Amino acid sequence: MEPPVVPRDRLDGWTLVAETTERPFEAGPVSVTAGTIRYERETPPPRPFFFASRLRISPGAGPNPALTRLVESRAREGFRDRLADRRITGLEHRDDRPLDVDDPNASRATLSVFHGRCAVDGERVPVEAPLAVWTSGEYLLAGGAYPTGDGSEATRRELLALVRGVRPRSDAGDGSERSD
Repeated sequence: MEPPVVPRDRLDGWTLVAETTERPFEAGPVSVTAGTIRYERETPPPRPFFFASRLRISPGAGPNPALTRLVESRAREGFRDRLADRRITGLEHRDDRPLDVDDPNASRATLSVFHGRCAVDGERVPVEAPLAVWTSGEYLLAGGAYPTGDGSEATRRELLALVRGVRPRSDAGDGSERSD
């Protein structure tokens, strides 16, 4: 399954590190397949990262309020697991708030913000990790994490600009790509 697209002009300084297709959920006849891309900044650890996923739910259920709540809940659980895989611990879910995305055909995203710490060379570096979930004919997820502290506001703005620019494959036009 193809991942969503990300505006090429927003990827300066980010390196594609993975493109995957996985099945994060399967129960009886219902399954979810995710096409995901992940980028990182070439910085000392903990490296900021950004990801974007496109979900296909089978059998073909279109977005609806109950399903959206379930997708948001499962996405937060899965994101916490991914952060733990990156040695980000002590996670606190700080808040959920609406986030406008650039796609005029999309719903407003729900942005969940987590704070935690990442072990680096015996130190525990504070990290912020936003996750957005929204629909644009299908479910899209995007987010990432970055160390907080000096200079983190610029990284935060850049990461949120990447999140806002994610579009489904069918909306890909000039200036967008899924990989470098």
